[in-house]
Amino acid sequence: MHNSRTKKISFILILIVIAAAYFYSDNKTDPTENKYRVRTVERGNIVQTISANGTLTPLVLVNVGTQISGTVAKLYVDFNDEVEAGQILAELDPALLRAQLQQSKANLLNSQAALKIAENKYKRQRLLKEKQFVSPEAIEIAEQETEAARAQVAIHKAQVERDQANLNYSVIRSPISGVVIARDVDVGQTVAANFQTPTLFKIANDLRQMQINISVAEADIGQLHIGQVINFTVDAFQQRQFTGTVKQVRLNPTIQENVVTYNVVALVDNADGMLLPGMTANIHFIVLQKNDVLRIPNAALRFQPKESDDTGKAESPSNVPRAFLLTEGKPAAIPVTTGATDGNYTEIIDGKIQVGDKVIISEIADKKEAESKFKLRFF
Repeated sequence: MHNSRTKKISFILILIVIAAAYFYSDNKTDPTENKYRVRTVERGNIVQTISANGTLTPLVLVNVGTQISGTVAKLYVDFNDEVEAGQILAELDPALLRAQLQQSKANLLNSQAALKIAENKYKRQRLLKEKQFVSPEAIEIAEQETEAARAQVAIHKAQVERDQANLNYSVIRSPISGVVIARDVDVGQTVAANFQTPTLFKIANDLRQMQINISVAEADIGQLHIGQVINFTVDAFQQRQFTGTVKQVRLNPTIQENVVTYNVVALVDNADGMLLPGMTANIHFIVLQKNDVLRIPNAALRFQPKESDDTGKAESPSNVPRAFLLTEGKPAAIPVTTGATDGNYTEIIDGKIQVGDKVIISEIADKKEAESKFKLRFF
């Protein structure tokens, strides 16, 4: 029992010694030490950007349709196939078209025969007219019948050409060289071209060159111009940054719920084929770029100490930007003239700030009260 009480007393004495040593060392610490978070003033680059979103599309995208109605009989290409201009993509069932063509040809032969008869009759009437055996009215009637027969021949020739063209249209050919990025029909499907041309295929001309259709707010459109450089990323390759240039700033606005936006088109090099049509691009327009300028964090311009000295207040009116340097453990207000900013750093054009100075960005909460309260509760 005596040994147990001795151990308990020894343990309490050890705790008292440790606590006394801690309080002694803590009280010797400079009260201003580690009170502020600071950053070293440095030189660097300021890149001012505008953020927007856009969609990647092929530079030339052709919707291949059909001018006639019919049933798809054959398909010769599929998704991602490379095609040449004039290559056959599909065929429609030509049975009805061929029958119509044969009928038109038969009508043409019939009209040609009628024309031949009318011409012979007209010749005979003219011979009889010279011998005064027929009246002038008979000659006029024969001439009119000949011209009508000739007109019928012209009509039937046009019908033959039309039906021949429709038969040719039953073979769907590629209008350009490129890649098939969409196929919207299958064998046996019926396509109707009565009211509008149905789309059968979508062919991109060259995916090595692409464009981005970007929606830009009206507040930012005035800072954009043709030839401006853009940086963007896509969700599929988040660690890689792509570049492009502004090709066109379209004048036609888009208004949705009183929000006005403009469409900006940017050209993108896609030589490695990593970018695909339809990808969403997260774009940054480079509006202003300054290299190797004196800069400080934006947090330094927002910092306001709880207790600033009178000199700092006098030298820095409230409407003048200022930063606080850590001088002899205290914040000293320095009026500055600011320039460009990128959201993280701001350029310092004028002010008594040099490279290597310690600028205050925030104040660290005093831990002594919390620690002392904890210690009182502990004991």
